[in-house]
Amino acid sequence: MADRARFGGAREPHFVRSFERGLAVIRAFDAEHPALTLSEVARTCELTRAAARRFLLTLVDLGYVHTDGRLFRLTPRVLELGYAYLSGFTLSDLAGPHLERLVAQVGESSSLCVLDGDDIVYLARVSACRIMTATITVGTRFPAHVTSVGRVILAHLPDEEIDARLARADLGPLTRRTLVSADRLRAELRRVRRQGYAVVDQELEEGLRSVAVPVRDRDGEVVAGVNIPVHAGRNSVESVRRDLLPQLLATVARIEADLCVAGTATGRARSVAPGAATGRGPAVTPGTGTHR
Repeated sequence: MADRARFGGAREPHFVRSFERGLAVIRAFDAEHPALTLSEVARTCELTRAAARRFLLTLVDLGYVHTDGRLFRLTPRVLELGYAYLSGFTLSDLAGPHLERLVAQVGESSSLCVLDGDDIVYLARVSACRIMTATITVGTRFPAHVTSVGRVILAHLPDEEIDARLARADLGPLTRRTLVSADRLRAELRRVRRQGYAVVDQELEEGLRSVAVPVRDRDGEVVAGVNIPVHAGRNSVESVRRDLLPQLLATVARIEADLCVAGTATGRARSVAPGAATGRGPAVTPGTGTHR
């Protein structure tokens, strides 16, 4: 049984022992013990049966515990106790630890980005430990249509909005591989939508390949994207799909699970870095580095 409460020892004068015991009763329930008898709660929390009964029945009255007369179980209302903390997290707060884990696994940098106007904006970035790395910070912007992370977000917009964005976009080439045809970009976005990920091969910068996956909120709406950029000389398109994409998909699944628990749909205005919406955030010009 996880985290048994002990009530011995000196406490500060302000300490409310009954509150500690009430929390201990809630914490007595866990994945291995979702239902407990009165005696089991008393034993786990080192309470008398009479005290355990008072705490449990108070929690029943408050709606945090349900009982059939013998067994006691927590109700979904206990999620409210953590909601105030979790709902204060931004998308970048939630994603940060998962990006760190991903980078440790694959040895490549990773970033979380959102769409702002016709650009993608970096909300969080974890860099791999390499001698050569581009200086990209929170607030960095790139044209969405030439980036993998931009394409996974654009691909899930309504078709009429995609058409409007492509009509006004500057489709000039950044490299010899850049897609400059609105028709070809539209077809590529349809493919990205079907397959659930995007790979961009040296369209933003020569020597740079990148794979990205969309991040969905609790309602299934795409609100961001996570990418892994790599050096084309070290990674073929095939190895990116084979070795990096599965890790990226698993990471995004964990981020989405945290979003569901937090109950935050990311609130696009909160998610964008300060200055990003107005163009005041830091900017990096394509061609200034090799790892994005």
